[in-house]
Order: sequence, then structure tokens, then C-alpha cells
Amino acid sequence: MNPETEFREGLDELASHYKSILDLLGEDSSREGLEKTPMRVAKAMQILTRGYYQDANKVLLDALFEEKYNQMVIVKDIDFFSMCEHHMLPFYGKVHVAYIPNGYITGLSKIARVVDIFSHRLQVQERMTLQIKECIQQTLKPLGVMVVVEAKHMCMQMRGVEKRNAITTTSDFSGAFNQAKTREEFMNLLRGECR
Repeated sequence: MNPETEFREGLDELASHYKSILDLLGEDSSREGLEKTPMRVAKAMQILTRGYYQDANKVLLDALFEEKYNQMVIVKDIDFFSMCEHHMLPFYGKVHVAYIPNGYITGLSKIARVVDIFSHRLQVQERMTLQIKECIQQTLKPLGVMVVVEAKHMCMQMRGVEKRNAITTTSDFSGAFNQAKTREEFMNLLRGECR
């Protein structure tokens, strides 16, 4: 399914609700500039929440390869955009993922697809971090996984405390990454430092 051209059931009903929202905000939803806005927003929201209808575990399994490599694999600087479930405003940033294979690896682009799937849902950063880690741990069964997410939240920048430069960092890890030395190696590699 191409999320830019194919839309899910309920699109017209969703657009109808957005028309009502515009009217409740005091706008004239029938004026020229807003006439097509409800449908545009409905389509955008279906695109931004397409992760509910995708299976991240299947994405990893579709590119699973037996391999004896057992050192750290890092995919860093994966851009993401998500929607905060509390205010339905965007948060965005970068995800860094490391795993230590245990007989199996996956296609590198599949790690980025896992991030894409979980970020295309109404989210909180903490849960998204956990979901990415758990998906990789459960599917690949590696010796360990670590995920670090750095993000800016529009709900903090545009409203509330209005702190435009605040960055939120979350992390989660399992297995071999429970050892401080392994976590430190990952963080050094993220910063571009050699051992």
C-alpha cells in the first residue's frame, strides 16, 4: 500500500470530523482556503498513523539471514517524525540502534523501517524507545539491543513552557548492553570516538 495514494476506510468520516473542528474553532470551513482542508488533514493523519497497520516483526523476519558475526551492529542517525499522543503535535529527531547478533542478522534498512513503523503512531518517546528495542530483541534474539532516541517536541516548543531548544533523550537496552562497558562502547561510537 502506498500511503500517499491509497487510504484506509473511514477517510470521509474523518474529514467530516475535521470540518466540524474547524467550525468549532470559529472558522468558516466552507471558505475557499479551507474548503479542501478537512480532507487534506484526514489524509495526512492516515499517513502519519500508518504504523498501526504495519507489522514491525514481519519486516525484520522478511530479511533474516544466518550469519556468524557477533560484534556490535549500529544503525545511527535514523530520522523520524511522530505525533505526541497528549497534544497530537509532532515530535521529531534521530534514533540510534545497536544490536549484537546471535547467529542471525537482518537487512540494515529493516532497522530503519522498524523505527518508521513505531513512529507512525500516536506516541510518547519513552514507549517508542521501548517498542523498537523489544521488537528487535524478540524477533532477532540477539545477545543484546540498545536504542537511544533524541527528539524535539513541538508540544514543548510551541505551547506550554515554549522551550525551543530543549532536546529529550531516552534509552533502553537489554542483554549484553546491561554491562556498562558495552553501553559505553556504543555511546563512544555514536559520538565518533574510537576505542
